[in-house]
Amino acid sequence: MYERTNPADDTDTDTDTDTDTGVYADADTGQAGRAGRAGPDASGSATGPDTDTGPDFAGCVLALAAGATGFFTWLHGAGPGVSGAFEGERDLSLLYLELPLLLFGFPVVALAAWGATRAVLRRTGGTGKRAVRNAVPVLAATVTLALLTWAALLWLDSRVAPFVHPHW
Repeated sequence: MYERTNPADDTDTDTDTDTDTGVYADADTGQAGRAGRAGPDASGSATGPDTDTGPDFAGCVLALAAGATGFFTWLHGAGPGVSGAFEGERDLSLLYLELPLLLFGFPVVALAAWGATRAVLRRTGGTGKRAVRNAVPVLAATVTLALLTWAALLWLDSRVAPFVHPHW
């Protein structure tokens, strides 16, 4: 996709250039080509400001890990309420309310903590070492997941208490 970085590129002063599409006609040969494309150069290396896919991959792995953590937290905490531990009584709201909340909420909150930490480190210049700049957001997301797991287990324990201890 053609990116304009200069607002002056919006005006079309050359009759051979179409600024909306980035297509140009070579004045000498008359052949059409593309302008402003970032891609591999003659040496085969990619050009452009950011070719590091590490943070994108780490975000995907974090989202999957957080979703799995949410699911297994729900499975452990809501088990007695869904399986009917006391006289076969079941609370299906654990299935259609808490399960989606934990399954989708854990990744959202963990990615928010990870992204906010990365943004703060980027804005403040970080601590200098790349390993530290990459490890601190992961640590923040891990601590966030641990706190979410603890809070979710407390919540689910209070929700299934009537099924486990019916005389309370």
